[in-house]
Amino acid sequence: MEITPNGAQKAITGSDKVFSGISVVTPLVSPNKDSNVSAANVTFAPGARSAWHTHPAGQFLVVSAGQGYVQEWGEPKKVIKAGDVVWTPPGVKHWHGATETTSMTHMAIQQLVEGKNVVWGEKVTDKQYHGE
Repeated sequence: MEITPNGAQKAITGSDKVFSGISVVTPLVSPNKDSNVSAANVTFAPGARSAWHTHPAGQFLVVSAGQGYVQEWGEPKKVIKAGDVVWTPPGVKHWHGATETTSMTHMAIQQLVEGKNVVWGEKVTDKQYHGE
């Protein structure tokens, strides 16, 4: 059994290559010799969001605070809020982030496939974010 103390893993600012606006990523679980699961808490400031992306083994999002959006490519965006759990199947192109006026925190849980847990795409445009 291994315990990682609270605060032992350094939070980082989300890269502007794959996030728009201010986001903070706090790693929680890293893959090891017995498990291929990774997890992190991600907090998005109002208006912040991820780029379009897919996950080779899918992804769970557990929203723990605030309100945000999630959108699957070709579908309208949906509102998500604290207590909601989102499952995105493998290979489904999507994005997620905060609303224009509220921050949002979620735990992102995914598995590695051939060393990757995410495949990043292009950034979400302002028009896409606003549903225009």
